[in-house]
Amino acid sequence: MRRLTLVAAITAAVFFPAAAHAGGLQLRMGAAESDLQATSLVQAKANLTLARLAGLDSLRYTAIAWPNQTQPDDMSLGLIGTAATAARLNGLRFYLAIYNDGGKNTPLTDEQQDDFASYCAAIVKAVPYIHDIIVGNEPNLNLFWQPQYTDDGGDAAAPAYLSLLAKTYDALKAVSPRIQVIGGALSPRGSDNPLASSLTHSPTTFIGDLGTAYRDSGRRAPIMDAFAIHPYEQNSSQPPSTRNAGNKGIAIADYGKLVRLLGTAFDGTAQKGSTLPIVYGEFGVEARIPAAKKSKYKDTEPASVKAVTEATQAAYYRQALQIAFCQPNAQAMFLFHLWDEKSLNRWQSGLYYADRTPRKVTLAAVKNAIAQAHRGVLARCPGLKLIPRVQKVKWPRGRFSRGKPVSFQLRCSIDCAFNARIVSSKGKTVFAFSGRAIGTVLKKVPVRTRLAPGRYRLQLSLVAPLNPGRALNLRSPLFSATGGPTKKTQSA
Repeated sequence: MRRLTLVAAITAAVFFPAAAHAGGLQLRMGAAESDLQATSLVQAKANLTLARLAGLDSLRYTAIAWPNQTQPDDMSLGLIGTAATAARLNGLRFYLAIYNDGGKNTPLTDEQQDDFASYCAAIVKAVPYIHDIIVGNEPNLNLFWQPQYTDDGGDAAAPAYLSLLAKTYDALKAVSPRIQVIGGALSPRGSDNPLASSLTHSPTTFIGDLGTAYRDSGRRAPIMDAFAIHPYEQNSSQPPSTRNAGNKGIAIADYGKLVRLLGTAFDGTAQKGSTLPIVYGEFGVEARIPAAKKSKYKDTEPASVKAVTEATQAAYYRQALQIAFCQPNAQAMFLFHLWDEKSLNRWQSGLYYADRTPRKVTLAAVKNAIAQAHRGVLARCPGLKLIPRVQKVKWPRGRFSRGKPVSFQLRCSIDCAFNARIVSSKGKTVFAFSGRAIGTVLKKVPVRTRLAPGRYRLQLSLVAPLNPGRALNLRSPLFSATGGPTKKTQSA
């Protein structure tokens, strides 16, 4: 497998404007998984424990809005409520994607769109701790949204989706202003050919047409709080650093292109554009199934998938998280799936096999990457400036004899590098040293020097080691050093 150079991959993939809304420590990292296979809350909670064991902090779940329904039936609402509650009990933020059942059921008329908006509002009324709603699914594909084109070849999908998104935004905000309405959920590719056998729009064209429709509508309120896209590569053999420089596709490494498109579409209106938070609603890399696990699957893997080794899958997931970590507007990234689908015609991209046993190399890589993201050291990012917070510091106190070592304890919110000085009461530095503490881990630091009798302070200067912002400077109360040995030393 071709190994990816961290600095080269990140630098090539993350050119971005200076604005910052998420990314870095705020990036949410989860799984897109709706197949909980649970008949009870206890079982759902147990299944989602696998997400926490992988270090994930979010879950994207799906719900279908059926035609002529203004609220979910009891069974659908029960499944949604169980999933949301199980996620909450596992400490996972719950994102719910609500969309129509395929292109044949596209909500086009005012009545159909009003019903869809009411359906979404009914869900968040019934389950009030759902705060993140994704509206629609890949409306730039005729698989999910029809028609894509007008009779004269114009874009029919974007204006119709705009209308649905606006109605849903207003209905959800009427329930609670705290609800985050996420629009888009676009496929990363499309043909832009109204004569093709499969009618689709590229995300580049769809975003531009959505902006035009918004401006033409005269609306003076937003339609979304964040924008979602599914940034899959052309196939699983392509690394996440692959850019779509020569076409209209959008993958994770095309962040700069996406931000510019959103800016052109919406900047200067009531709708945020270039500062709009971005949600990567699905991203998957399919791995080959080892011989020992093949009995757990059925059907045949399409050759076009180009499934990779587990080691490559692990490396690609880590790289994808690194790239998103460095993107200022990136709010969340969802790996598709938490566990594999059983049919090889579907997706084998999970952190766990279909039987829920771990894909060990991939799971370890993702868990480690998430831990490093929380510590602020997943990647070196242009423009990212982190400042550690001190969660605990225990200074040297009282008197220290020559036989008693001076030490201090330090715990930072993220990894922190420190420069330390012991300074006399007259301000003279008598000893200097440096070190590093791992984020959220209490570190005891012995000071390996003999101090002459006198009064001293310990001064610390703390910075983030990989993405340093300004230094955080601290100083201890005065403590004393005496020249004589301790009583224990005397008795020895």
